[in-house]
Amino acid sequence: MLLSFIVRRVLWLIPVVLAVTTITFFLMHQTPGGPWDREKPVAKATLEALNAKFGLNKPVWVNVAAVRERWNSGERNPLRLTLAFLDSQYFRYLWGLVRLDLGPSYRSKGTESVQSILWRKFPTTAKVGLVATAFAVVVGIPLGVLGALRQNSWIDYLSLTVATLGVSVPSFVIGVLVVIGLSQLFGVKPIRAPEEWRGFSAAYLAPGIVLGLGTMSYLTRLTRSSMLEVIRQDYVRTARAKGLSEFRVVTRHMIRNALIAVVTVLGPAVAGLVTGSFIIETIFNVPGMGREYVVAIAARDYSMIMGTTLLYALFVAIANIWVDVMYGFLDPRIRG
Repeated sequence: MLLSFIVRRVLWLIPVVLAVTTITFFLMHQTPGGPWDREKPVAKATLEALNAKFGLNKPVWVNVAAVRERWNSGERNPLRLTLAFLDSQYFRYLWGLVRLDLGPSYRSKGTESVQSILWRKFPTTAKVGLVATAFAVVVGIPLGVLGALRQNSWIDYLSLTVATLGVSVPSFVIGVLVVIGLSQLFGVKPIRAPEEWRGFSAAYLAPGIVLGLGTMSYLTRLTRSSMLEVIRQDYVRTARAKGLSEFRVVTRHMIRNALIAVVTVLGPAVAGLVTGSFIIETIFNVPGMGREYVVAIAARDYSMIMGTTLLYALFVAIANIWVDVMYGFLDPRIRG
């Protein structure tokens, strides 16, 4: 049953990817400018050659002109007329997507593919995301549990204060303050050169903690509220009446049931952290996928924008599948 459920959810990825592709594609082409816009104007012949090379001279949606031209020339073959009708930028991109080809990067004039750029940039982004995830889970969940178990104590007030500050203050403000504080007060260089991000060094700590601070704060508040609700349940009172130790009541009955609500938001949150934050990577000069996404938007690099957006959507969808599977392990009622 579990395997059948996973297969059904995986098949749902197809319409999700199609919807994200369609919406992103047409919104992207509605924005002013193009991939060849520069401060110095490009020659008209060069512009036409570039558009022809990358298929940007084709209609965005469907190619009615090509069908009319073929029809006037005496073409009556339905298959060829249909292929001419679909000879547009949108359907060309869909065909490339079916073949797992995200296309060339326009910013590199086609010398590098989107896959190769993402393959090179994603590990750095993933490392920052893993640090952020570890920080959010290791600090956020225990802080929420302690706050609920010691309600209205100084530990509870501390957890609420930290959670409120983390949620209220924007990450880009915290990032700038961390950069200034580390450099001016402690003499630590938080902004590193590109070669210093190789491997898994201490350079990932500052951006990872800043990136995970918002998620950590949200997990703290959610865990605390879930634990307070669970503490008042009858089965917790029954477990204590049976003489179970407080440690076993907390770990086996309270935390396990309180984590159901936490897991719901943890999956998409982890996907967001692992795929990176555009602002944090820009502040700390992280040579990752998020920063590349910002550069691609500024340069109207259509294929790079599409590839990064689809990768992010795919991670979120997979994270939601993981959440549904984890439900079954945390709650036997859902598994049954």
